[in-house]
Formats: sequence, C-alpha cells, structure tokens
Amino acid sequence: MEPQRAQDASAAARSPGPEPGPGDTRVLAVRGPVIDFACDGPLPAIHDAVIADPGGLAIPCEVQAHLDSHRFRAIALTPTQGLSRLMRAEPTGGPLTVPVGDAVLGRLIDVLGHTRDNGPPLSADTPRRAIHRAPPPQGIARPQVERFETGIKIIDLLAPLIQGGKAAMFGGAGVGKTVLVTELIHAMVAGYDGVSVFAGIGERSREGHEMLHDMAGYGVLDRTVLVYGQMNEPPGARWRVPLTALTVAEHLRDEKGRNVLLLMDNVFRFVQAGAEVSGLLGRMSSRVGYQPTLDTEVAEVHERITSGARASVTAIEAVYVPADDFTDPAVSAISAHMDSTVILSRDLAAQGIYPAIDPLTTTSALLDPAIVGADHARTAADVRQLMEHYEELRDVIALLGVEELGREEQRLVGRARRLQRFLTQPFFVAAPFTGMEGRSVAIADTVAGCRAILDGHCDDWAEAAFYMVGPLAEAEARHKARRP
Repeated sequence: MEPQRAQDASAAARSPGPEPGPGDTRVLAVRGPVIDFACDGPLPAIHDAVIADPGGLAIPCEVQAHLDSHRFRAIALTPTQGLSRLMRAEPTGGPLTVPVGDAVLGRLIDVLGHTRDNGPPLSADTPRRAIHRAPPPQGIARPQVERFETGIKIIDLLAPLIQGGKAAMFGGAGVGKTVLVTELIHAMVAGYDGVSVFAGIGERSREGHEMLHDMAGYGVLDRTVLVYGQMNEPPGARWRVPLTALTVAEHLRDEKGRNVLLLMDNVFRFVQAGAEVSGLLGRMSSRVGYQPTLDTEVAEVHERITSGARASVTAIEAVYVPADDFTDPAVSAISAHMDSTVILSRDLAAQGIYPAIDPLTTTSALLDPAIVGADHARTAADVRQLMEHYEELRDVIALLGVEELGREEQRLVGRARRLQRFLTQPFFVAAPFTGMEGRSVAIADTVAGCRAILDGHCDDWAEAAFYMVGPLAEAEARHKARRP
C-alpha cells in the first residue's frame, strides 16, 4: 500500500488544478510552441494575447485560430517547457503590448519589450502600445517630398530614397547586405536628424551586442532602439519582431513628432518564421512551401511604414535571396511594397566591385525629374544605358578582346569601366578590415562626377584612379599623382 500511496501523492502534486469552470480558461494541449486552450466564456479575438500559467511560467501566447465555440489555438512567444494540460490561462483582453517612448531609447529589447542589454529594467510606468494596429489613413500623410541622402554614390544615383519611403537590399549569402545596412546606419549617424530603430530578425546574439557597442561608439545610442529576436527563440517571437519595432517607431513618429529610420535585417527570416508558424498550425502550404498568408503578412508590416502628419518612418531592409533566385515568392512579395529596390550581384562581388550593386536591375520609383531633378534623372538614365551597352559587349570582349571593337565602341567600354569603378566606395564600417578610410559623397558631387565621365572628360585617366574613391576630385588627384 505504501508505494501506491506515494504514487497518488506524486500525481496530486503534479496536477495543475480542476477542469475549467464557468468563465475559466485552461491549457488543453501543448505541441511545442502551439497551445490549444479551452474556455467556458467568450473566445478571445484573433491576435489577442493570452498568458499561460500566469502565476508561474507566465508564457505569453497570441491567438491564431478559433477551433469551435469553446476552444482556440495560440502560438507561444517563449519556450513552453514545463507547461502541461489543465494549467490555468488568462486572456489579456487585447493584443500583446510593448514599451514605447523615450524610455526605450538607447536600449536593446526583445519582442516582448524586456531589456536584454544588462541594463536596469524599464520602469513600471513606461507607456505601452499594442503591436497590432491599423496603418494611418492616407489622407494624413505629409504631401511634401524630402530626400534622404545616404552618401553612398550608387544608391543616391540609381535608387534614391525619400523620407517615408521603403527600400530593400536584395542579395544572396555573402554579397554584402548586412555591411550595406550597417553603412547606412553610419550615414544616418552623420547627417540624419531623427531616431533609428533596428530590428534584428533571427539574428545571432553576438550580432546584437556588436550593434549595441557600435551605436555606443558612434555616440548615437541615446537616439537608437535595438529590437532583437534571436535565432534560438521560438518562431512566434521571430515572427513578431518587426511589429514590435514598428510599434516603437510609430509612437516616436505620431506622438513625439520625430522622424524615424527603421532598419530591418533580415526580412526573409520574418517570412521564414511565418512559414514555421503556419506549418505548426497545420495550414496547407502554398507555393514553394511558403505559408498561404505570405502576401497578407508582408503587407501588414509594410503598409504601416509611411509618413504621418508631423513626421515619417523610413524603412531600409536587408532581404536574403535563397539560392540567388529572385523569382522566389518571398522576394516577389517583399519587392512589391518597395519604392527603391537595390539588387546585389554575386558576379560583381567576385570582381571586387563593392558595394556589389547591379546598376541594371537596381530600380527606384522615385527616380523622377519632379523628385530628383532633371539633371539627376537624365544622368541616371545615361549611366544605366551605358552600363547595359557594356554588358551586351562583355561576351564579345571575352572571346575576341576589346581590340576587335571599333574605336567608338572602345571609347564607350572605357567610360563604362570607369563609371563602374567610380561607383565603388570604401565604407566606414569596413575600414578596420580594408585599411581604407570610408567616404561619404554628396548627391550633387555624385551626379557631377558621373556626368563628367559620360561626357568624356576623363577618357585619358587610368581606370585604377576611379576605384574606391569618394568624389571625382579624388580620382583626379590620383590621376595627376600617377603621371610622370
């Protein structure tokens, strides 16, 4: 009898409580990060937050589906180890909320708003906002167009940005997306009068701390917010990192009247996390195995990135392209929302052309004379036309040599090669590795330099004089230094 009595006592100790009573909510099933709940009252709304085991593990979950009139399914945002059937749960009555405002400036937080930078916790009176909200009505957006100058020649020339716009850097593994985004952060530090919010989606923990130290080193940590969802976190957490970052950015835009630069690296991992969640919820997969809600999820994020009545949110995103396949459904869904699309080329990276931005496929809806000016638009069109002509001749040159071309064709090829090298640029963030000091070039100097090359003023300069320089004056100084 003693062993049986001990077994009964052990079972009683493990029992989480009685069956659900009137208005009570209990855990019904746990399958990894997917949790089914039973309740005897009204079901919580889709996207509402529910806290499983509020007096113990306090696992935040987000409602994803109603199974019937008494059961609903949710995705957990933290690990579910230790959670078991019949544990009590507490609906919060609304979506997940995160801290916003001046208190989060200079801090590194996770998807739930918890600080992860070894600093003091946020005070209890820090304002909080729901991560799910509708985009602002189009009628309140500011009508004026303000250029966003990056100091990176090829971006400012071929893919200009405006405040309140969206730009994405598309590329496969190892072609320089993160370096380019980091350089844009440095450009913001130098000349952007606003706040930056960085969303690290599926990042490594060391990358978050490196970014934290970099921002402190630049002296702008006090106007930067870092939001990270690490690789080792559940897919639900990685899936909601962009919404947390957006909520922080929207509060700064709408209630503080501050311009916000929102940087996201890597948006493809947001799509991947959504695909994981969709599979865990038992939804039928769509094209190439992606979730059937792919377009909706991407749109819900990007429609909130816009200008408000007093200020704007400008987004710059890094997007991984799986297997360099630019027809991938995730890449297509993201690019449909972009004002400027920057394509990074593995072939250019192999040639040592950095940033490895393809001038032929990089596009921008903002490259309009009414926005950038007639001279800029004409120069960008001429650059793209010349580079396209050079690309057509590359196979002939590879087979027969440039000497077999006519004199005029040789002249055009020489100008195209000089332009290609002039549009390279040493980056500030890469200086410790390259040994070259970074350069930031004004848009007017970029346009003037390209126009001089197109018009033949630099035909007798050596191609090497243009490689990894800032404005054209620096290439001219190199040319003069090379002459005997």
